[in-house]
Amino acid sequence: MDDTIFVPAHELATAIRQREVSSSEVVDAHLAHIERHNPSLNAIVTLDEGGARRRAREADDALAGEGVRGALHGVPITLEDCHATAGMRSTWGGLPSSADHVPGEDNTVAARLKAAGAILIGKTNGPEIWPDSVFAHANNPWDTTRTPGGSSAGPGAALAAGLTPLDVGLDTLGSIQNPAHYCGIYGMRPTEHRVPLTGVFFLDPVRKLRVMSVAGPMARSAEDLRLALGILAGPDDYDSHVPPVPWREPNPPEARDLRIAWSPGFPGSDFQDEIRVAVEEAARELARRGAVVEEGLPRVDLRQQYELAEELFGLLAGTFSEEPTAFSEEASANSGGGRHNPLENYLMALDRRDRMMEAWAEFFADFDALILPAGTHTAERHGEEPDDPSEEYPYALSQISGCPMIVVPAGVDGQGLPFGLQVLGRRWDDERLLEIAHLLSELVTGFQRPSGY
Repeated sequence: MDDTIFVPAHELATAIRQREVSSSEVVDAHLAHIERHNPSLNAIVTLDEGGARRRAREADDALAGEGVRGALHGVPITLEDCHATAGMRSTWGGLPSSADHVPGEDNTVAARLKAAGAILIGKTNGPEIWPDSVFAHANNPWDTTRTPGGSSAGPGAALAAGLTPLDVGLDTLGSIQNPAHYCGIYGMRPTEHRVPLTGVFFLDPVRKLRVMSVAGPMARSAEDLRLALGILAGPDDYDSHVPPVPWREPNPPEARDLRIAWSPGFPGSDFQDEIRVAVEEAARELARRGAVVEEGLPRVDLRQQYELAEELFGLLAGTFSEEPTAFSEEASANSGGGRHNPLENYLMALDRRDRMMEAWAEFFADFDALILPAGTHTAERHGEEPDDPSEEYPYALSQISGCPMIVVPAGVDGQGLPFGLQVLGRRWDDERLLEIAHLLSELVTGFQRPSGY
């Protein structure tokens, strides 16, 4: 049954429905793999072996009775620890005050995946943001002395090592993008507000992170991202920001039908040669297949865009804290406005964001997608992460633009560490971007299995 470990979620679902393999066999294989490898990775921090096996038996029995429960019938999954899960410990990344917190109900993400037949076997490490976390940090399966990225570190490590076929991370400033890039997996930031955040920020007294934050699927194939997002997207009557945008099934595009922009790097940033070469080769291959390919970026100062993202996060995260004034003064200083009214600072930041979003919309009026590196370098060793987050996340472009973004694994560098490309598209056109990412995945290496797993 080890053969099932690195099978994509959509193929596992098909095999279970067609009774080529049972859900119980798939779950048992993953639990055995977790027992063998998770101690060195610390990717999964909460595991429900008994519940997973019971639900797998129920899924197998259902095939002989009421039938298939959904697109993920019998498929084991994990969820990042930021998601509230009924009856399963949810600590929001090891926050000491929530170390024993067990929610009474699922958040929307967990509920929708379970309704689609998925079997939640455990919770993955993250967000890794608390200096006194009750959990040790996760390790990168490509090299356990290195970071798997942050803050959806557990999902990245677990997926790369075959501990799970599907997870859902949380991204505000690059927390899906960075682990996907460092661990060599696929990760997606959907269009902002495409997926409800109900029950995600359960540690806050009120919902304060209403912009930039998204829940998005992480997997080992573009098809798994598409499958998961199709389940997760759409309003839930609780998150008032999510509009009733219908899910569409576009025809897979041919390269000759596409207009693609690309950039080998980020202004003012150094990056590894292997990553730059991979972008250039992907652009050349798309052109060879008939796509209109042009080098270029939106008319936006991308460094200022990232600084705005940090400012907005500071303004939002600082509310309802023990020291809101300190957050407000820092955000005010970053804005350059010299103001000390948090609401005024926030509204001015949103106004600057509106203008940047307009520039991105104008850019994507001429292009179907933008391809560029997902990061400047491969994973650092633990303790060598940069003090300045902007050095680690300079390519976090989706956060302010609101555009969907997908990381596609693109290769392995001379140190034996993976890296990815990112592809961005028009807001609310996630389905087409997924098809473009699938096409791009055929031009690069895609997911590769780390040695030893």
